Amino acid sequence: MAPPEPHDVYLPPKKTSFQKLKHKLLEVFFADDPLHKFKNQTRVTKFKLALQFVLPIFEWAPNYNVALLWSDVVSGLTIASLAIPQGISYAKLANLPPVIGLYSSFVPPLIYAVLGSSKHLAVGPVSIASLVMGTMLNDAVSYSLHPVLYLRLAFTATFFAGLFQASLGLLRLGFIIDFLSKATLVGFMAGAAVIVSLQQLKGLLGIVNFTSKMQIIPVLSSVVAQRDEWSWHTIVMGFSFLACLLATRQIGMRKPKLFWVSAAAPLASVILSTVVVALFESNLTTIATIGQLDKGVNPPSSNMLYFHGEFLAVAVKTGVVTGLLSLTEGIAVGRTFAALKNYQVDGNKEMIAIGLMNMVGSCSSCYVTTGSFSRSAVNENAGGQTAMSNIIMSLTVLVTLLFLMPLFKYTPDLILAAIIVTAVIGLIDYQSAFRLWKVDKLDFVACLSSFLGVLFVSVPVGLAIAVGISVFKILLHVTRPNTSVLGNIPGTQIYQDLDRFREAQRVPSFVILGIQAPIYFANSTYLYERILRWLREEEDWIAANAGSTLKCVVIDMTAVPAIDTSGLAMMNELRKTLENRSLQLVLANPTGSVMEKLHRSNSLEAFGSNGLYLTVGEAVADIKLSWKAKP
Repeated sequence: MAPPEPHDVYLPPKKTSFQKLKHKLLEVFFADDPLHKFKNQTRVTKFKLALQFVLPIFEWAPNYNVALLWSDVVSGLTIASLAIPQGISYAKLANLPPVIGLYSSFVPPLIYAVLGSSKHLAVGPVSIASLVMGTMLNDAVSYSLHPVLYLRLAFTATFFAGLFQASLGLLRLGFIIDFLSKATLVGFMAGAAVIVSLQQLKGLLGIVNFTSKMQIIPVLSSVVAQRDEWSWHTIVMGFSFLACLLATRQIGMRKPKLFWVSAAAPLASVILSTVVVALFESNLTTIATIGQLDKGVNPPSSNMLYFHGEFLAVAVKTGVVTGLLSLTEGIAVGRTFAALKNYQVDGNKEMIAIGLMNMVGSCSSCYVTTGSFSRSAVNENAGGQTAMSNIIMSLTVLVTLLFLMPLFKYTPDLILAAIIVTAVIGLIDYQSAFRLWKVDKLDFVACLSSFLGVLFVSVPVGLAIAVGISVFKILLHVTRPNTSVLGNIPGTQIYQDLDRFREAQRVPSFVILGIQAPIYFANSTYLYERILRWLREEEDWIAANAGSTLKCVVIDMTAVPAIDTSGLAMMNELRKTLENRSLQLVLANPTGSVMEKLHRSNSLEAFGSNGLYLTVGEAVADIKLSWKAKP
């Protein structure tokens, strides 16, 4: 019985340059096809869908009911009990007045409730963005010497953070945040958490003259050098509350039904510590307190934005960096809970929502905010159903701003330090670091590098190292793609890596190579040299094992999605090199894009009718048959 004829390898359907460009742009910027719901709809339906697309609140508001309201009220009050003390604490972390943290927990959640697509994301200040903003701005302007200028730069940085975030969403450039890989973020956040925790020794030990540097050596040196300022009242009270907060955190983690214990603990600690200091004020003079906070809602701050002057570049840089970090955290948290509850979050809508709330916030005395994992987890555990929980939280903060501000006069700094340590300690994800070591050593090196960069150099440098290593890893994979020698699994037409599959066998007189990457200018020289090395190694193996003379090189192009002009030149040069060595070059299963480039460069003719095959199996069978046919 004659073997079946090999299939022809066809060119893709002909398209104009405009059609190709349109298809490419749609794939790059509209991969999710956001307008698919509008197809075949009436004008009225399209209008409703457009309203829901622009303002996601209209997706859930029309069907809102009392049962949902009750769930959102409970969850909103619960996250408010966490947001109030955290807001004050994180503002201190950013070197801002404590009331700014409360302002930032009032306006942004209202904006997000209208524009955001996540049902469980709880919005407000977060530790990492606060730390980065405080570090970057304080390196340029001292918050203690120039408090007004520092505040102006903080609001301006928030504006540019929002502008950057909203621009990414509007231009659908969300893939930019993917340059912060999971591995580098694990290291960066762990390093930041360690530095933040060590900085809180100022409040927990009662030190007055403490370093403002954010590296581990200066911080520890300052702790030792200022030991004469240590206050035993502060130490006993601070570490007692810290132990209680850490204990309640463990309870919430181990028994999710008792989430309210860890959620209510920060506010309860603030109340209890404030009462203790107020009652024993005369005996606890060494314990530093927040002091008087003015009542009232957010004052407008648009007149404070800093759009010209020598520090504008600092504000822009700080805004972009904090915007990128907060956007990464917010979208990651939103997607986590969306996957948990089986609904979808639109990443580009989230970018626009977070960006606009920060732009509005910068004009209403707020600094950078985003979705917080700890508050979002509490929101979900408390039964939050919609973004209304953010509105309830915001209204609770409003009541605090209007009526309860004088009560914070005696709140000790030590409790804010304890709250910050309890919050950021969860960012040290050692289990993920162990998994990285086990699964991917290069990812672990990236994680460790960003961790050490934050600890010993600075937070911005640590972030730069994280991004740099992520980009380096991408370049490494692009410039040094995987290649392998393939063998046939007996009794099948399957060809697999000889190193992976012991049952795979070499095909006499053939060397079959697999390339698993696009062939671009960045890797074409490497691939040329690597293919010749594979041939040399194969010839050495044949000589050592008395194998059949090598006659044909087959390259499996299944995993090569694209090729550029440098890649085409390399292929032509490789073909000529092999011809000079009396070896035939064959391409198996080239993709449509590769076929089109080969055709346009007039390279198809050089390969001939027996140089292109649909599969490796067909190539081997047909070429063997042609050899037998020759006299």
